Amino acid sequence: MAQTLKFGNKVWAAKEDSVLAYNDINNNYKPLPFDFARASIGTRVNKEGLIETMGQDIARIDYTDSADGVLLLEPASTNLLTQSNNNFVGNQVSISYNNAISPTGENNAFKLTANGIDPFISQNATTTSTTFTLSVYAKGVGNTIGKVCNFFLIGDNYVQAQQSSNFILTDQWKRFESTLTLSSAPSSYVQWRFDIPSVAEIGDETLVFGAQIEALSYPSSYIPTSGSTVTRAAETCNNSGNSEVFNDSEGVLFFDGSVFTTNESLCISVNDGGATGSGNRVELLWFSDGNFYTQVGNSSQEFISSNTFYNKILIKYGSGSYDLYVNGFRRITNTFTSLTGLVSLDFKRQGSFTFKGKTKELGYYDTALTDAEL
Repeated sequence: MAQTLKFGNKVWAAKEDSVLAYNDINNNYKPLPFDFARASIGTRVNKEGLIETMGQDIARIDYTDSADGVLLLEPASTNLLTQSNNNFVGNQVSISYNNAISPTGENNAFKLTANGIDPFISQNATTTSTTFTLSVYAKGVGNTIGKVCNFFLIGDNYVQAQQSSNFILTDQWKRFESTLTLSSAPSSYVQWRFDIPSVAEIGDETLVFGAQIEALSYPSSYIPTSGSTVTRAAETCNNSGNSEVFNDSEGVLFFDGSVFTTNESLCISVNDGGATGSGNRVELLWFSDGNFYTQVGNSSQEFISSNTFYNKILIKYGSGSYDLYVNGFRRITNTFTSLTGLVSLDFKRQGSFTFKGKTKELGYYDTALTDAEL
């Protein structure tokens, strides 16, 4: 068997406008880079566990929840708070800015000291959306370690309010995240509010960094702000490989990773570089109906209700049929018409369904593997 394209699996290299896939058969190294684009800076968590800013059009290999790293591909999103580390309104709390080392490794975290039993900080954001994801980094100090904190999302000066689940402060920096929805769009603004801790004693101290509110149904990476809202641009990663890499007659496409949501249409595909209607494609599809599909040629079949957790997914095709394997188990067998002119591996369907998620590994074999290998 020949793995003609390798990507990830602890081997990462990114530079402006590209991120590396490769072929190393017979120790003959051939680069097969993806074209990468993001028209803004973006942040990641690096190998040292610190938040780091990456320049425009440089792919982000993120180590938040994997020591091996993942390629992070996120949609456009805006931090609607104009000051992620300053200018908060405090209730029964004193605020000391630039007081402690933050998750960036710099002295830009702020300390909150309770001077009452109901301490919280808040900041307003101008928006007319209804669903938001609130996030912040927080760390307990002394007596607050093990205490509960939570978010409130407030619309139009307490006309509407939603409370998050409880979070437990620890002696380590931890990002707390909560998606909350208002019953109707606010007429002018929402309020991001963080209760720290929910039941406090005078003198309780908490360290905080990186407040964020996004009009998304899931959290994305930290977007720093210092006087105005900031938008991180969407990312694309496409066009790796060529006709020598892919086999029209048989092969295997595999993916190890996760998606951010099952409420959007997402795709990873090997294709002929043409329009969607050509039918020359081998696709992994997460549809907005919450289900996972495969498509080889013009054949498609629903798999099962999808999820956002890490999965190893493989499609083997050849001799007019294909098989889908998920985490080592065969889930689908189906037929397809012939394929012609496969030339490109893309994090999208041809022209749409741009992938949004985390990729540990992606690869392609130009021969059909055995059931045991799959």
